[in-house]
Amino acid sequence: MDNNVEQAAAKSQTADSTAAGALGGPGAGTPSANSSTFWKNSGRRVPGRPSPKRELEKSVGAGVAGGRGAAPGTGMVSTFTEYQKSVSDAWDMGDDEFCIISSTEAAAAAAAGAGSDSARFSRQVSQTVALNVIETHSRSNQNHNASRTASECGAEAIPASRSSTDDGKEDRRSLPDSNENRSRLRNYPGRPQLQKISSNCQDSEYETKIEKFQVVLDSPQLDLVALKKISWSGVPRKMRAVSWRLLSKYLPPSSERRMAVLESKRQGYQDLRHNYFRVDSQDETQQDTYRQIHIDVPRMNPQIPLFQQQLVQEMFERILFIWAIRHPASGYVQGINDLVTPFFIVFLQEALTPNTDLEKYDMSTLPEETRNIIEADSFWCLSKFLDCIQDNYIFAQLGIQEKVNQLKDLIQRIDVNLHRHLQAHGVDYLQFSFRWMNNLLTRELPLHCTIRLWDTYLAESDGFALFHLYVCAAFLLHWKEQLMQQNDFQGLMLLLQNLPTHNWSDRQINVLLAEAFRLKFTYADAPKHLETKS
Repeated sequence: MDNNVEQAAAKSQTADSTAAGALGGPGAGTPSANSSTFWKNSGRRVPGRPSPKRELEKSVGAGVAGGRGAAPGTGMVSTFTEYQKSVSDAWDMGDDEFCIISSTEAAAAAAAGAGSDSARFSRQVSQTVALNVIETHSRSNQNHNASRTASECGAEAIPASRSSTDDGKEDRRSLPDSNENRSRLRNYPGRPQLQKISSNCQDSEYETKIEKFQVVLDSPQLDLVALKKISWSGVPRKMRAVSWRLLSKYLPPSSERRMAVLESKRQGYQDLRHNYFRVDSQDETQQDTYRQIHIDVPRMNPQIPLFQQQLVQEMFERILFIWAIRHPASGYVQGINDLVTPFFIVFLQEALTPNTDLEKYDMSTLPEETRNIIEADSFWCLSKFLDCIQDNYIFAQLGIQEKVNQLKDLIQRIDVNLHRHLQAHGVDYLQFSFRWMNNLLTRELPLHCTIRLWDTYLAESDGFALFHLYVCAAFLLHWKEQLMQQNDFQGLMLLLQNLPTHNWSDRQINVLLAEAFRLKFTYADAPKHLETKS
């Protein structure tokens, strides 16, 4: 027994000295050339790995060296629950430091049979090691955060904590009871951390993505499939205008022809204005159309001063009126006015500096030529965008009615409890989801969220009409908890018509789109879920 202990102590001498040297603790020395024992810890308790159970509950190091979750009498993990318990300390101990911990504690464990003095030594060593690991992680985490902040925002790096041996010992003595220790533990690697990114750093997040867009857009012959692929997860602001023109197929793939096509299209729109937009037209149908547009446009985004300017409202009236004249099968339908807004904002952003406050911007300060370009591009992109949802705006809006019924059937299959809750309180899907389909959620989401959502819609390979159905399903399911708490028709309708999305950002849209993609992947190739039950 004693011989075995001495042999174990001799084998771990090299690893012990190496670990002590790395930690600045007692017994620090030059590591031996033969460092093979440094990695031989197969019999040790490794954080994040199941290990045989040891009867060390009474010792201080039992929580570190003891193997939890082993089956009685077998020394092995028998169930997943026991396995989960046995690896639950993976982040608590810091698995990237397991070699140092294991080597140091191997020597302590070898000396554990010598008596109470050795046990006290083991307690001291384990405490020193634990405090060193925490300090090491804290120091590396601060350096990582400092470099990341400096690279993204150009900020000065956060000074790293002191690394000298004397200062480290002083910190370790005060570590257990200090507030600094608690803050360090909150920033421990592997735990969620709050990161606040200012608006000035927004584009720096997309540096790599901007480079990818630049490569695709600079190609002599655009690869539209590649552009859709990188646009699906969001388009950087500085690349959005040109990307939307290409994704809408407003511009041709050939880079040589783009400027010529742009000039031709923009001049073509000016000709349409001259030929079709007559406020004093004697045509009764055109008069009715113009009257309805003239009523709807001032109601659009009433909380944003930009859209209350007469100059902007006249631009919208011309876009909508000319579109209605060119599409007699549908004509103008209330709600189409909301679909101009994202295009208008994106092309306006392209013409202004990044720090301009769009909500209060005075359009009269913009040159007339630039305003004409924004108006023409918005018209043509809107026309392309609405091509795949024309049936939404024909007589009786049959396309929307069909999609509302599909949404009802889809929710019934995905979440029957929510469906029954709505039905039990007399809520019909048409009462709340008609607006979702007609306005493409522009009334339910902040404007910047709508623009992010449309990045994905424009990038959908088979058109966004089908995908929008699953976005609406994911959107409804997102509010399930709040909806289930409402116990009457009035409460449910007030919530569904005023969903609290005013604080939403791109992050929530990304989650919504991911869930919608999951639902589409699950159900789109199973057409039975879209068939009405007999």
